[in-house]
Amino acid sequence: MAIVDLYGHGAVRDRLADSIATGTLPASLLLHGAPGTGKQRLALWLAQRLLCTGPDPACETCTACRYVRAIVHPDLHWVFPRPRLKDSSPDPEEVKQDYAEAIAERAAARGLYAAPSGSEGIFVSTVRSLVQRASMSPAMGSRKVFIVGDADRMVAQEGADQAANAFLKLLEEPPADTTIILTSSEPGALLPTIRSRVVAVRVPLVPDADVRAFLADPVVAATLDKVSKAGAAERVRAAAGAPGRLLSGDDDARATISARKIIDAALSPRRSNRYLAAMGQGAANARGTFSDTLDALVTLLAERARDAIHRGDDRAARSASGAVESVLRAKTFASGNVSPQVIAARLIRQLSTTLR
Repeated sequence: MAIVDLYGHGAVRDRLADSIATGTLPASLLLHGAPGTGKQRLALWLAQRLLCTGPDPACETCTACRYVRAIVHPDLHWVFPRPRLKDSSPDPEEVKQDYAEAIAERAAARGLYAAPSGSEGIFVSTVRSLVQRASMSPAMGSRKVFIVGDADRMVAQEGADQAANAFLKLLEEPPADTTIILTSSEPGALLPTIRSRVVAVRVPLVPDADVRAFLADPVVAATLDKVSKAGAAERVRAAAGAPGRLLSGDDDARATISARKIIDAALSPRRSNRYLAAMGQGAANARGTFSDTLDALVTLLAERARDAIHRGDDRAARSASGAVESVLRAKTFASGNVSPQVIAARLIRQLSTTLR
């Protein structure tokens, strides 16, 4: 079965499509943006355009397009964080088989999946397998496409210098028939030697209209109903421009909603709204939930800063960055015995000044 359609990112898609049409698409790309904005789905869309053999780009009817949509195209190679294999030094074939099973799971879920756990990574055995496959000729068409999802989760390992150097060489000078697409929500966590070898393309938040279209997709709706019984309006608010977050379940959604309420209260001219938002953080045994809210708040404010930088608004960027610092200080207090209500009230006062 085909994975769900890509929603949003029209401007980025137009830029990439124009680059393909004019033969100026870089051989090594980095798609970066907030978590849950669909960067890997965008990479798969780009792979489909590159591998399509029909009369029109991404024709949806040729064999290549159908194989990419089912994630079974032999010239599409997709890696992402995985649990470490039991064998401390698995061979490339074992790695390939592990990813084949993982990709089959994602395909069966129609391309809808939660973010990987913190214990998963892209290990040196995966890098070795990727480099080996890049040296081979395409199996079906005239090109190969490699997607490295969450590339910032590459795990450095002692004694792996040869594999790391081979990967850097691959990024710098891919074979003429090869395109490499990295994605990352934390591009600053990538090694400078990797960042210097790729062309960065920023993937913005998804507009609410496109989020609603995504949520209206019957496959998406059925999947989200298994995760949460929230209504469409609540889901749009929880997504905050990154609908992939909704696939992580109720906890992430609630944290994002709570974080949005804090920002809205800080920007509200009514003090009563600030009071209500602060009191909403004081439920019994909610200290862990409040910490999740602060984490979500950092993500929202960091994206706010990136948006401001992108549109050249230095003042708004400085304000958002200052707000992040206030939240990080609040996280320090939250780790102690201070009431979440007190911390939230103080934080909202600070944000009301910083964000104006």
